Amino acid sequence: MIDWTVRQTICGLDELDALGRAEVTHLLSILDPDHPEPSAFNAAPPQRRLTLRFHDVILPLPGMVMPTRDDMAALLEFGRALPARDPAHLLIHCHMGISRSTAAMVAVIAQAHPGAGEDEVVAQIESARAKAWPNSLMIRHADAMLGRDGRLVAAVGRLYRRQLERHPQFAEPLRQGGRLCEVEMAEAAEG
Repeated sequence: MIDWTVRQTICGLDELDALGRAEVTHLLSILDPDHPEPSAFNAAPPQRRLTLRFHDVILPLPGMVMPTRDDMAALLEFGRALPARDPAHLLIHCHMGISRSTAAMVAVIAQAHPGAGEDEVVAQIESARAKAWPNSLMIRHADAMLGRDGRLVAAVGRLYRRQLERHPQFAEPLRQGGRLCEVEMAEAAEG
C-alpha cells in the first residue's frame, strides 16, 4: 500500500450523509451538469472544495458533457493543494462512487506519488472501493498529463479485467451503455 498521510474516502451521493462531515478537510464533488449541489456539507464545510460538472461518459453522446483535460487540470491542481504532512481527509464523490470518483482518486494518488507503480496506485483505489470502475477517458487524460506513458491506462485495464472476472454480468450493460472500449480494455489486459 502507498504510505500517504492523507485519508481517502470515495463514495456516492447516497453515502454523503452517513460520513463524518467534520473530519473532511478537502472535498471534490463530481456532478452531472444539471444536478443540484448536495446539502450534506452545508453545516460543516471542508477547508477546500472543488465541484466539477460533467457526465459519466467516455464518448461524445447527444446532450452529454464529457470530462475534459481542463477538468482534469483543475482536479490535479486541487490535488496538489493537499497538505503533505498535516493530517487531511480527502473525500471524492460522484453520483454512484464507482466511475468518476474512482478515476479522480487514481489521478490524485498517481500525482502525489510519482514514483509509485501504476498497479500499486490502482490497487489502492480497488482496496478503498471494491466496486471501482474508473472512467477511462478521465484516466487517459490523467495518464497523459502525468507522463505515465499509457501505464496508468493499462493498470486500469487490468482492474477492469478483475472486475469482469468477479462480475461477468456487467459486460453486456457496459457494452450497451457506450463503454465497449472499457470492456475491450479488460479483455486485452494481461493477467
